[in-house]
Amino acid sequence: MPATAPVLDHVRDLLPSFRERAAETEVDRCVPAVSVKELAATGFLRILQARRYDGLEGDPLDFYEGIRLIASADASTGWVASVLAVHAWQLALFPDPAQQAVYGADAGTLVSSSYAPTGEATVVDGGYQVSGRWSFSSGCDHAQWVLLGALVTDDDGRMVDFRTFLLPRRDYLVEDTWDTVGLAGTGSHDIVVPGAFVPADHTLSMTETGRCEGPGQAVNDGDLYKLPFHSLFTSAITTPIIGMAYGAYAEHVATQRERVRAAYVGERAAEDPFSHVRIARAASEVDAAWALLTQNLRELQACVARGEQIPLALRLKVRRDQVVGTERAIEAIDLMFDSAGARALARSGHLQRAWRDAHAGRVHAANDPDRALRMYGAAEVGQKIAPGMY
Repeated sequence: MPATAPVLDHVRDLLPSFRERAAETEVDRCVPAVSVKELAATGFLRILQARRYDGLEGDPLDFYEGIRLIASADASTGWVASVLAVHAWQLALFPDPAQQAVYGADAGTLVSSSYAPTGEATVVDGGYQVSGRWSFSSGCDHAQWVLLGALVTDDDGRMVDFRTFLLPRRDYLVEDTWDTVGLAGTGSHDIVVPGAFVPADHTLSMTETGRCEGPGQAVNDGDLYKLPFHSLFTSAITTPIIGMAYGAYAEHVATQRERVRAAYVGERAAEDPFSHVRIARAASEVDAAWALLTQNLRELQACVARGEQIPLALRLKVRRDQVVGTERAIEAIDLMFDSAGARALARSGHLQRAWRDAHAGRVHAANDPDRALRMYGAAEVGQKIAPGMY
């Protein structure tokens, strides 16, 4: 039995509680601390964490499966669990002193992020001076460290690198800015760094991660840490949305079995042939999204296991199917919502919340379909692809 199988069993046991807390999570604009504590107790948040720091170093498909399950019960909890847990994977690529700083005293330490390079970083003796504001750091209320993306400039203001910077809680402020109609419970607030010194060994070049490399591979040499950053991270954004669609589907089917349509002289929705077609289409869309995501990850893993360089064509295919997977999941939710009737609008309803949350997740930069699909299409006709999110 895989080491992570018991973890997923414990996650399944928590799903009813996550669903019961969904309204509270949304109103408070934060995943309840008890939910995070329960997830941590299962070991799930350490599923991609290196073994040398008490992690499970598990199969990423088990990670995605867990996120799919959690998001089916509550979208915000699934989203936060995904982004907090996936950071352990990136941290394993950092120089070992950074890993020791985060996990040395507590292997359960959590890290949030904001990768858009909206702050400033300049080279100084021994490291970098970092300052600025970064938005949308999901789950930051539960984290003790943060990963921030920034462009490194020289004395003349020219960009010389794009790096991820690791900062402890004492060096940044969390500014309460997240008040939204969807994914409200993710607490994706702004991170403000007035000015902080970041040692060089607490940084990681995105150029290296783009080549599936990182100094942390010297101590974490498992195949897990040889996968492409953008494949793993963008899938960690799509998976919660697929989970939302599965949760919405289960709710919709259960409701339609009992629903009576007053406008059609008491017709039972379960007997409506048009409803049958929408249910079938919705099921097919979400199943296709999930099948391609999991199949592509297995292809990536197979390349790594054979010691081969992952082909650009496969990396672009992963991004193609990832953004289309998001679209398929949302299309499935839209199909169900359109035929659910006015009762689906109730604030207490699961379907309307999944509809809002999925559309909120759609606007994440990782889900920009035109950019990802353009890269794939251009490569197919022989055009050179500039380095980017693949």
